[in-house]
Amino acid sequence: MSDQPESRRTAARRGSRARVVLWVVLALVLLLILAVAWVGVRGVLAKGHLERAVGDVDTLRSQLTDGDAAAVQKTAAQLEDEAGSARSLTGDPVWGAAQYVPFFGANLRAVRDVSVIVDDVAQNAVTPVADVVGELGSDSFAPKDGKIDLQPIEDAQPSVAKATKTLAAAHRDAAAIDVSGTLSPVTTAVGKLRNALSTASAQADTANRIVQLTPAMLGHDGDRNYVLLFQNNAELRAGGGIPGAVALLQAEDGAIHLQNQAAGSSFGPYDQPVLPLTADTRGLYGDITGEYMQDVTLTPRFDVSAKLAQEMWKQQYGQQVDGVLAMDPVTLSYILKATGPVQLPTGDTLTSDNAVKLLLSDVYAKYPDPVVQDAFFASAASAVFDKVSSGDFDETKFISALTESSGEGRLRIWSAAQSEQARISGTAVAGELPTASADTRQFGVYLNDGTGSKMDYYLEKTVSVGSSVCRKDGRPTSAVEVTLKNTAPADAATSLPAYVTGGGDFGVEPGKIKTLVAVYAPKDSIFLGASKDGKATALQTATDGDHPVAQLQTLLAPGESLTFRVAFLGKAEFANAAVQASSTPGVRQTEAEPLTFECEQPTAAD
Repeated sequence: MSDQPESRRTAARRGSRARVVLWVVLALVLLLILAVAWVGVRGVLAKGHLERAVGDVDTLRSQLTDGDAAAVQKTAAQLEDEAGSARSLTGDPVWGAAQYVPFFGANLRAVRDVSVIVDDVAQNAVTPVADVVGELGSDSFAPKDGKIDLQPIEDAQPSVAKATKTLAAAHRDAAAIDVSGTLSPVTTAVGKLRNALSTASAQADTANRIVQLTPAMLGHDGDRNYVLLFQNNAELRAGGGIPGAVALLQAEDGAIHLQNQAAGSSFGPYDQPVLPLTADTRGLYGDITGEYMQDVTLTPRFDVSAKLAQEMWKQQYGQQVDGVLAMDPVTLSYILKATGPVQLPTGDTLTSDNAVKLLLSDVYAKYPDPVVQDAFFASAASAVFDKVSSGDFDETKFISALTESSGEGRLRIWSAAQSEQARISGTAVAGELPTASADTRQFGVYLNDGTGSKMDYYLEKTVSVGSSVCRKDGRPTSAVEVTLKNTAPADAATSLPAYVTGGGDFGVEPGKIKTLVAVYAPKDSIFLGASKDGKATALQTATDGDHPVAQLQTLLAPGESLTFRVAFLGKAEFANAAVQASSTPGVRQTEAEPLTFECEQPTAAD
């Protein structure tokens, strides 16, 4: 009997504990439900803020293009508010704890990472740049009274540098987001963020280099002098075209003047190269690369071309210049879209529509004397420069012209100052050989005229490139295909001026086009083979530094075409990188097309 009360007490205590456990479980369940609801609601709100932030980014792009400084500042402020709200909503302790819940946690971590990145970009990249744009105004970079005010550009340097650093870090952080366990919408969102940051980071890097370089290179800290090469695409050189005319470009605290214009043919021949050439350069392009100003761009390495041009100018005029620039008539045609037509001393009117044809074709029939032709080229360049210096042009179209020209390899810049050249290196205007990275593998297709004439006005070029992993070791096989066609009229030998056809003076029958084609692969690639019109062919194989080179000579009569394909083996570490091909800019330029091939025969015709 004495045991019964104790049993009841024990049972009561057990029941009490059970109720406590149930209450605790119930409380935990309620807390979990509340937490899920809290995270869910905040997730929906964060999603809304992020979507509106994306919309603000699109609006900013348009406003920046339009040059609407006030609107840019307003939209940037909205973007910062939206991004900050998204970061706040995904940064509370509940959200932080929920990030470790199986399955859902991976999605919450990814959304949190996206919110943090977007907020950092809004605060430390978009807002500083928007403030600079607001302070400068849309016409701050246009010359006034023949001079660009360089101080605002210099003042903008810290903000642009900060934005560039922020975007580079954001690009790395986005690449590190773990999406292995995320839902499709989250994975897609992260992918879009990565793509956007990749583009934005690259563009910011370019903008930063321009902002950091421009004041000094335009003479803000002391006058600068540059050799300016006017390249003629009607007679191709690997770097663009034969330097038909040369001038001195003087920059004095934002004021730019052209002086001392001369024909390219007036420099040389020198008894020997004006500077030592590497064995690779001599073997591929000959000693003439350093003996004639007109041949310094036989090599695609613009730094080599520039140093040779600098030395030739020094020997001719006794002046050590600070750098070398190069441009072509196609670039002038792009700039004319911004300036409008210009009148030349000859009475001709130069427009964006007629510049290329007039400067690269009609001039030879209209002015048969080569001396007059050189003077005509020089006067055309001077007229365009004078129009730009006056500030009488559309700024947006002018920037677009320079961007398009740089992207096509028509505008080149080299500085004798090592610190400046380091900033130029890696940009579109540097004129460097192709590289390979985790993102891209680049190939180069370079053309040199062998006709000794201006027939390349009629040379049509198509370039295709493709890649595939065909081996067990993971090394990629890449193929580059080049098709050349002579589009000159059938009676070119008699209907075109002898100065255009060459008149047979250099061993090429009038009307035909002789071309040397050099295909460059990234460093340490291995040459696999080549074909001509689908059949295996022998060619010259060489190296330019660590770059393998395959070079072939073609001779085409009017209407004839030829297709040349070459294959290389690359490094396994770059197998997933996108393949690209750049080529010597001719009169007409097209994007490289995609190429497919069979692994067994990468050089065989499709």
